[in-house]
Amino acid sequence: MKLIIARILISAISLLLIDMLLPGIEVADNWSAIWVALLLALLNSTIRPVLVLLTLPVTIFSLGLFLFVINACMVLLASHWVKGFKVDSFWWALIFSFLLSIVNSIFQNFLLKGHQDKEE
Repeated sequence: MKLIIARILISAISLLLIDMLLPGIEVADNWSAIWVALLLALLNSTIRPVLVLLTLPVTIFSLGLFLFVINACMVLLASHWVKGFKVDSFWWALIFSFLLSIVNSIFQNFLLKGHQDKEE
């Protein structure tokens, strides 16, 4: 449970950092970032696998690049549901989801390196 909370907080910090970099993304405050991180975690664990399964032929044909489109759709869905999170267009959502995955993986590798083995 602590690992899940840590990952959500790391995602919220990543959201705030990327908000400073991209002009098409707007996060109102820290609580909005936490809500977006929590909602993205829920969407990625429930809706995303169904979308991946339904779009499997397109994903295979595009050599996996269509997964970026699915990630951008998850970001747009989160921006629709969380009031303090605004994404200007699909392209900003695509760039944002790409950067979020990179920044999250870097932070999680550094900050949660030894804790993953203990939780499992």
